Amino acid sequence: MKKNIYKILTICVIVFFWGCDKDKFADLNSDPSTIAQAELRFSLTKTVEQMYNQDYLNWFYTNFDYALPWSQLTGSGTGNGEGFVEMGNYGQQNLYASLFPNARDLQAGVNSLSEDEKAGWMAIKAITYPALIQSAISVTDNTGSLVYTEAALAPYTTPMLLTPVLDNQEVLFNTFLTELDQAIADLSLPNQLQIGSQDVIYNGDYAKWAKFCNLLKLKIAARLINKDRAKALQIAEQVANSSSGYMNGLDDDFIYRRGIKYYGTGNGTQPGQAGKNVVDFLVDNKDPRVRFIFRKNSFNGEIVQAFVDAGKALPPYVDQYVTYDVDGNFAGWSGPGEPWVRYFGAPLSPDKQFDGAYDMYFKQSELNKISLNDVEKTYGSTSPYQEKNTRTRVGYTYPTKPGGRVLELKDNYPPLTVILGSSAETNLYLAEFKLLGANLPLTAQEYFNKGVELSVMRMDEMAKSNQLPYYDNDPVYTDAAQAEAAATKLRDGEITALLAQPAYDLSADGLEKVYIQQYINFSATPNDLWTLVRRSGIPKTGSSIFPREAFIASGNELIVPRRFTIGTPTEDNQNYMNEIQAINDQGFTSGSNEADVLNSERIWFDKENPKYGDGPKL
Repeated sequence: MKKNIYKILTICVIVFFWGCDKDKFADLNSDPSTIAQAELRFSLTKTVEQMYNQDYLNWFYTNFDYALPWSQLTGSGTGNGEGFVEMGNYGQQNLYASLFPNARDLQAGVNSLSEDEKAGWMAIKAITYPALIQSAISVTDNTGSLVYTEAALAPYTTPMLLTPVLDNQEVLFNTFLTELDQAIADLSLPNQLQIGSQDVIYNGDYAKWAKFCNLLKLKIAARLINKDRAKALQIAEQVANSSSGYMNGLDDDFIYRRGIKYYGTGNGTQPGQAGKNVVDFLVDNKDPRVRFIFRKNSFNGEIVQAFVDAGKALPPYVDQYVTYDVDGNFAGWSGPGEPWVRYFGAPLSPDKQFDGAYDMYFKQSELNKISLNDVEKTYGSTSPYQEKNTRTRVGYTYPTKPGGRVLELKDNYPPLTVILGSSAETNLYLAEFKLLGANLPLTAQEYFNKGVELSVMRMDEMAKSNQLPYYDNDPVYTDAAQAEAAATKLRDGEITALLAQPAYDLSADGLEKVYIQQYINFSATPNDLWTLVRRSGIPKTGSSIFPREAFIASGNELIVPRRFTIGTPTEDNQNYMNEIQAINDQGFTSGSNEADVLNSERIWFDKENPKYGDGPKL
């Protein structure tokens, strides 16, 4: 397993440079002038495929151990232990094993063509740039400087470039913006070769790739908002007025599907339980996305009745919504009813695990255990992150009473659907930039409303595609109407009702509300979520909308990292000097996993951002 990016770089130098033998390069990389069109098309397909890799390491370590708990969407389990701020293993996109080599092959191959031939290949070549940049952003967000401008150039340089520089983040962002602008121009050229299904994202629709480039420009602008606000707003204005347009509908979304037999991570990823404050916010506002981000708890009507029959007290947060008949049996739900009464998060402060007042959350294995018909079962009363968003080849057994029916969701595994960029994200960025002073055509509320609407619709589509449990009905309920009422799919009128809630009205605390919606929208892309939390200061301490919970351990507030551990290169590393230079230039202490070091030594884009919980920087 790769512990940090520098170990990855060391391995990848070996993988794609394969030593210094030019004969071996001749075998691996054809003379660019003789590369066949089929090979160039294959290089494109492979490049796009590698935009989502290392998925198991990313979800098991990076997302569920760090990004989601540190952002307060989930705990590192049910709540957090006091050591959850300490870094260990992590994963991230592998840029160098296949992504960069295939992109460089295609770029070099197109550049070697005659001018007449090259003219029709410019759009295909242009796709390689957003493919590289989207992946590179996810790495630089967490570790800073990286090999980019000189990456994978050994086959095309004499002497072979085996010691590439690590570009600092300022250089990276400027390079990304230049490449994206050129890519947008090339994707708009007439008479381009058509690649159809070899483009597994947009089926050869170059106009949609250009819109995706504009989203990547907004991603960069968002990371610059507290570093160089004038430049960030200028980028937003360019995108909003771009002749290529921007992502503004579900059919523009960047939906990654590797293939019909790709089901996501092969092994379980151990998702944590939801944080209490985020679930409370979503349920209080009847936001349908709570049903797509998290899974229902076990307490359906049958389980409630089983607790009654066993003479066992229900968790109080469940019991508050139960109605009983005159004989004390389950009669239905009060309050918002199904499915809303099935979502509860747990407190996130480590000290609360040792406070008896919170045993209802942290002693579920003891308090939620009952025995009936000589069968003992334990039921979960809080809501875990939906693991089906990380892998679809996982079954689910619906909760039934001890000794009762066996109801399973299994054996029909759909290919995994992954979101790597959306129209919802685009509109929510534009709402943010409008509030911060950008000269944009629409109002912030208009961008905001469109962003929220598209976010809900996209999550509903993904829930349906990935076949989340309970989507069409809750099969534990034997009455058809009850089963339908307990379904988690999107209902008519829900989005309209959602946007009418005060927490979705930007006339007061508008910027915080926009950031909260970005936060919810990024639940399926945890890297973007953690980046947002760092740059926005939300969840905000003391907020009346969606407050941050202090991480208290042994009576003291824990320090939370703001970057990942950077390994210390060894002198036998061929790129040792460049790696040491990059570490020193960034002011990083290599090899440290101490939370205070990882908090105080910030990445370039993060230096002017607010502290955790301080709220937006106006």
